[in-house]
Amino acid sequence: MTTHTLAHADEIAWFGETFTTIVDAVGEALVGKDRVVRLAVTALAAGGHLLVEDVPGTGKTSLARSLAGAVRGSHQRIQFTPDLLPSDVTGASIYDPHQQRFEFRPGPVFANIVLADEINRASPKTQSALLEVMEEGRVTVDGVTHGVPEPFMVIATQNPIEQAGTYRLPEAQLDRFLMKTAIGYPDAAATIGVLSGLAERDRAAAVRPVIGTDQVLRLREVARSVHVSRPLLEFAQTLAERSREHRHLRLGLSVRGLLGYVHAAKAWAAGHGRNYVVPDDLKELAVPVMQHRMLLDADAQFDGVTVPDVVDELFDAVPLPAADH
Repeated sequence: MTTHTLAHADEIAWFGETFTTIVDAVGEALVGKDRVVRLAVTALAAGGHLLVEDVPGTGKTSLARSLAGAVRGSHQRIQFTPDLLPSDVTGASIYDPHQQRFEFRPGPVFANIVLADEINRASPKTQSALLEVMEEGRVTVDGVTHGVPEPFMVIATQNPIEQAGTYRLPEAQLDRFLMKTAIGYPDAAATIGVLSGLAERDRAAAVRPVIGTDQVLRLREVARSVHVSRPLLEFAQTLAERSREHRHLRLGLSVRGLLGYVHAAKAWAAGHGRNYVVPDDLKELAVPVMQHRMLLDADAQFDGVTVPDVVDELFDAVPLPAADH
């Protein structure tokens, strides 16, 4: 199969079953958060990165660890702090006196799933160390390029409450995250379920692999072959154009964001067992894909306008085309 052919029914059936299996496995660690888990698995299947903005103790680390465990992938956690250096992320060349030459020592970014915890606590210089690897899948140190493992995914977190000693993520870096979401607190029933299972100290560590990393690459290949009709592509393009002209926005949806929107919709559709995107797929993913890419102007922020409000306005102004596959 090539990326230009439509996915066959058996491939999509396999994708849907595998997608659900991963969601169920990760859901054992992140109880009661099915939508968040589905968004994370969609980002993984689409080849994108995920930004999670939430208060401490909601399961951000568990999400990354359990996702890595479910796909039999390597996992690294980087605790971002103000004194963290770029080489602490990417690795560095260390002189070996025995060999009388420099050897590259890979940093924690060389893993399948990388958790960048509280990314906004590090300096912009260190944050930018993630830019190349997130976009290109490689790291350049001392003029030598090193590829990271495939598949590769960054799950970054930031705390929206504590702003002291933090550095706002620049738009260029925010745009490299496919989606942004929040986990939130579990409902009463899920919380009681977690409390009743206190004997199991680490739910994320208990997640067993359900597929291998090679199958993640196959998921990505199948997702790319999902069909998007021309009316839906035109709708997405018009939506992006309108966002750039919206009265409340200083910055609208970029071309990279638009591409990510379509890629995410393809993976989301395949996760539901379809080899074509329907209008509801675009509607479901609009806020996760757009909320960190659109910048409100000062007046809108003062008036309490939110990005989801703007997204609703855009969908009202640009009617979704009828389902046609």
